[in-house]
Amino acid sequence: MIRSLRETRGFGKAAMAEGLRFAPERPRGAGWRAPHAALYFCLTGQCPDTGPIRTHQDPSGPISADAHSPTLFPREDSPAVTDPKFALVASDTPEAAEALQRLQKRYGTGDPETAEIVVALGGDGLMLETLHRFLDRGLPIYGMNCGTVGFLMNQYHEDDLPERLAAAEQATLHPLRMEVERSNGETCDAIAINEVSLLREGRQAAKIGISIDGVQRMEELICDGVLVATPAGSTAYNLSAHGPIVPIGGQLLALTPISAFRPRRWRGALLPASAEVIFEVHEAAKRPVSATADFTEVRDVKRVRVREDKSVDLHLLFDPEHDLEERIIKEQFQP
Repeated sequence: MIRSLRETRGFGKAAMAEGLRFAPERPRGAGWRAPHAALYFCLTGQCPDTGPIRTHQDPSGPISADAHSPTLFPREDSPAVTDPKFALVASDTPEAAEALQRLQKRYGTGDPETAEIVVALGGDGLMLETLHRFLDRGLPIYGMNCGTVGFLMNQYHEDDLPERLAAAEQATLHPLRMEVERSNGETCDAIAINEVSLLREGRQAAKIGISIDGVQRMEELICDGVLVATPAGSTAYNLSAHGPIVPIGGQLLALTPISAFRPRRWRGALLPASAEVIFEVHEAAKRPVSATADFTEVRDVKRVRVREDKSVDLHLLFDPEHDLEERIIKEQFQP
């Protein structure tokens, strides 16, 4: 889906550079600008004011590959200008709801279930929710920050949204898959885009053994918890727990303890993205532990397996001047 958008991008830029080479019979509707027309034409094959293109050579048919300088024939029942290729979703905050109304009025919106791009208005929480919501379809998500931090979001600007989508750069991420065995024998699994974390449920510290790729690396970690973070999630909970920030292209995962008591000086480890991490909870009845993958929490766990799931692709779109790699580097120099 995103590949087809990129394949048309070159034509869109060429069309804008040549002034669209359109000779309209009448002025376009108020507020419509040439760049919008170029993007709309290259995505849909139609002019926003007139519908399908017809030429001097064949006034009744669509434009042919060798046709030059087509004339647009007006259509009197022209609908409001919309781009059916993207849809808008928003968090339930007042700021995001107001932004949604303004953008819908300006651009219209498609159905999120049939769109090729989803524009998410909110913060990082909404971005995670949206990625999970459209996980099976692999839709590219373009976020605009209407929240607090907005690490995974682009700056909020209402102008030229179709052009920004056409020029956006794609980052493809792979989530973590958590497979859990509970103390009562039940099993379950979940996907985590940011991190998988194990946390003590009660007043006593957790005791957790850690194995990497079948080799026991730590017999027992006494702690409040421990987590495995993706590069995208390394700037979230992982960073708060004093874990390292991981570059997107680094093919690494961060293994970070949370308030470690023994060994006191262990600060965690960087693991290859292909690593399989297994946590064994010791004294699970006396020291219960929960496991959380983003929004999914499982209580009273006995054993947790974590690995990167290469079969799942997550596509995020970023403005060229605010790509995810640059954000991760910049975050490491924040005061």
